[in-house]
Amino acid sequence: MKIAVNKVVGIEYELFDATTKELLDTNKNKEPLEYIAGKGHIIKGLDDGLIGMSKDEKIDIEIAPKDGYGLYDDKAVQSVPKEQFADIELTEGMALYGTGEQGQTTQVVVQKINEGEVVVDFNHPMAGKTLMFSVSILSVRDATADEINSATVGGSGGGCGCGSGGGGCEEKEHKHEHNQESGECCNS
Repeated sequence: MKIAVNKVVGIEYELFDATTKELLDTNKNKEPLEYIAGKGHIIKGLDDGLIGMSKDEKIDIEIAPKDGYGLYDDKAVQSVPKEQFADIELTEGMALYGTGEQGQTTQVVVQKINEGEVVVDFNHPMAGKTLMFSVSILSVRDATADEINSATVGGSGGGCGCGSGGGGCEEKEHKHEHNQESGECCNS
């Protein structure tokens, strides 16, 4: 069976910065990343690049920033009054998570701490990077009607599914935050 829209796919991957060859993320020796093809669970470049592949195939896919986490936007670096972080012990380089205007999880990175303000970067940490995914296809199956309607692996009654479009989940020992609307991979 080949990967196509509305197929549930399980993959193992390593993600590298294509320029520096630095390993940025992996799920090797962990649970497979499962997603429904064509539903926006993973970044566009990876989703598109895996279409037509079959179980047990391997591929390296280079993804330009526009099809990954977007171009780096200098306007997304902003100064914010320090009092907005009153209860947080800030350090440069730390990631903070909050809720965006549409209720989605938003990550910012503290770039600089001044006396009265904090410079934060709203860009995704991988924005502007050309990415290289090394992927092994572990499984491909038809999505159920419930999975297609809910756009969630496991369907609407299946718990987290790691594709529920944001928020968090707490199911048995499976607990984490995820935001797949922005294309982030979900790691438990």
